[in-house]
Amino acid sequence: MTSSAPVSPELLRLSDANALGPVIRQRRRAQSLRIDDAAALSGVSVDLLSRLENSKGSVRLDKLLAVLDSLGLTLVLGPKDHPTMQSITRDSANRPEQP
Repeated sequence: MTSSAPVSPELLRLSDANALGPVIRQRRRAQSLRIDDAAALSGVSVDLLSRLENSKGSVRLDKLLAVLDSLGLTLVLGPKDHPTMQSITRDSANRPEQP
C-alpha cells in the first residue's frame, strides 16, 4: 500500500555537512536550551557542541548521534531514489529562519 500523504515540512535532506550545524543550533534554541545545558544533556562537551553547531572540525558519529537524540532529532538513511527521500526538502538554504 502506497501513501500519498505529504512529508512533514520539518524533514530535511542535507546534501552538505556544513548545513547540519545550523539545524542543530535552531533545534536547541527552539527548545530554549543554553549550549551548556544541551551539551550536558547530550553527554558531550560545550566545545564539541559549539564546533558542531558552527560546522568547525569533525565530530565522531557516536557524539553526533548523542546530540541529535538529546534534541529529539534522528538521522535517517535510505536510497536516494526512494519516494520518501525524493519528497524531502534538499537543504536548509531555502528554508526561512525560525525564531
